[in-house]
Amino acid sequence: MVQISSGTVNQLYNLIQPLVSNLVANATLSSIISMIIGIIIFAIALSIFFSLFSYIFGWLERKLIARAQRRHGPTYVGKYGILQNLADLIKLVTKEHIIPKEADNPLFQMMIPMMVATFVVMLAFIPFTANFVAINSSLSLVVVFLLVSVVPILVFLAGWTSGNKFGSIAASRSVIMLLSYEIPLILVVATVALLAGGFSITNIVLAQQSSTWYFVLMPIGAVLFFIVMLAETERPPFDIREADSELIAGWLTDVSAPYYSLVLLLDYIRMLAGVVLIVVLFFGGWLGPSFLPPFVWLMIKVVIFTLFIIVIRATTVRMRLDRLIRIGWVYMMPLAVLNLLVTFILFIK
Repeated sequence: MVQISSGTVNQLYNLIQPLVSNLVANATLSSIISMIIGIIIFAIALSIFFSLFSYIFGWLERKLIARAQRRHGPTYVGKYGILQNLADLIKLVTKEHIIPKEADNPLFQMMIPMMVATFVVMLAFIPFTANFVAINSSLSLVVVFLLVSVVPILVFLAGWTSGNKFGSIAASRSVIMLLSYEIPLILVVATVALLAGGFSITNIVLAQQSSTWYFVLMPIGAVLFFIVMLAETERPPFDIREADSELIAGWLTDVSAPYYSLVLLLDYIRMLAGVVLIVVLFFGGWLGPSFLPPFVWLMIKVVIFTLFIIVIRATTVRMRLDRLIRIGWVYMMPLAVLNLLVTFILFIK
């Protein structure tokens, strides 16, 4: 039986409902209004959180990569260049939104907002603490990776509906790479669910409280998941859409400035979702010594992985598409099967 709950929304409801009941006499109506207000407040809090993460991560990435390349990076706009991203955002959103003449207008304008919405919904199913989760479902892990599987379709449509042959070819390249890593991803996720005895992400984290973090029990699976996450989020060295010497800007070739700002937000939301999933599935999520709040422990782990991903971008080169596909099928797939078998034999059977 599928179970769905939301600790945070319920807490907000319990706080709001007495206030609303004083204004609305009808008990049913007051309960509905209180629940809607609770959901809205939680949605605003979650939006502020991932917007701040995107902004700070973008600034930190530019500064660290600049240091790796022996230059300053953002410096002049705000202290340490902290307002440079805000200036760039204002510049992008105030430019003209241009639709290519040959584009399928409705679909072309829908694809990128749909990708953003997909990952926002995904974040609603990922718990940041035992209570700070929008939708706590017994099948949350299944829902998250069903949403991940939709992304290649949206990427292809984003390039194809632009009416540009370079955008279509680039979208096809990205889809081929993403699909090459889908099956290893599913196998690793299935192994985690098998070890935890269920598909609830919250229960997966809590299961690590009574035993060892899963990266110790299945290090191969943790490494595979990290690599697959880089591929699914199109981070270096898997950023073939940015192969400007070959395909200009990939499936984003015909995206104008306002939508490009949305794509930047999308990239960082994808990164946040990927990093949080690594932490909750393999590194105990919000678990840690009691002298710090659970959310702080989660963010410490997220920041560590974020810095590591930035270092990878600064120190690796983009790989050819054929090599990326070969890695996915020839190496990642057998290792994912081996991880499943070893985990089953050692810890399940």
